[in-house]
Amino acid sequence: MTLIACLILIFTFLQMLVALTNLLIESNLPESDAATEDLVSVLIPARNEENNIGNILSDLINQDHRNIEIIVFNDQSEDKTSDLVLEVAAADNRIRLIESAGLPEGWLGKNNACHQLSQNAAGKYMLFLDADVRIGNRLIDNAVSFARKHNTGLISIFPKQIIRSFGEMITVPNMNFILVSLLPLVLVRKSRFQSLAAANGQFMFFRSDQYKKIFPHRLFKSNKIEDIVIAREFKKQGIGTACLLGDEKIKCRMYTGFKDSVNGFSKNVTEFFGGSFLTALLFW
Repeated sequence: MTLIACLILIFTFLQMLVALTNLLIESNLPESDAATEDLVSVLIPARNEENNIGNILSDLINQDHRNIEIIVFNDQSEDKTSDLVLEVAAADNRIRLIESAGLPEGWLGKNNACHQLSQNAAGKYMLFLDADVRIGNRLIDNAVSFARKHNTGLISIFPKQIIRSFGEMITVPNMNFILVSLLPLVLVRKSRFQSLAAANGQFMFFRSDQYKKIFPHRLFKSNKIEDIVIAREFKKQGIGTACLLGDEKIKCRMYTGFKDSVNGFSKNVTEFFGGSFLTALLFW
């Protein structure tokens, strides 16, 4: 028992060092005063998002970066998602709606939606953004500046999570606890090891030429944790990759209660530990 206790203390001390590293070394998307003119394609897969789609479109319309195209893929929604997009698009010609023609065999819905969106994107950069994310006015300019400065082909951000129920409170923070205490985020960008990779499909900012060398959503068309495996593939290909934490300028309410949280996290929690269920169990 003494040995087990010592091992636990050593592991906890290492977690503290990793968390301290993430605290002291900037882990958020830094502010930039630079104005950028490159076309950015903002790509939003949407299924039954009538409660969210208006908010994210409003955030995008009000971006300081004006040279954007906004493409929404309506993935067979059964609510008013499509109508709401068309209503906003009537007042802003930068917004387009694509309707799903159905899910091809062998594909998962979001992976297909993202791939279809990429086929219609004309920008130098492509930002895949979930409909339930909220962003500040400078976020796209800041992302372009960061990508230029660090020569990254992929930037992914874990948005600050909005938590409104007890069920979310006891589940959602575990995602950041695992991430921030086990992975020095600076090493995602500086290290070549594929094991030091992480990404969140809620915000994935690609340089288009690098994305189109691989078409990663097609490559991993049936993978449920496509964001993480895409980040690993980019590192494998030697493409610059960065993973950052969100702040007040990018936030999201990912789940609406305990059941949703458990169902959502259960599909990918072991992937944080290299796909090893045993390692995940030992961690807990």
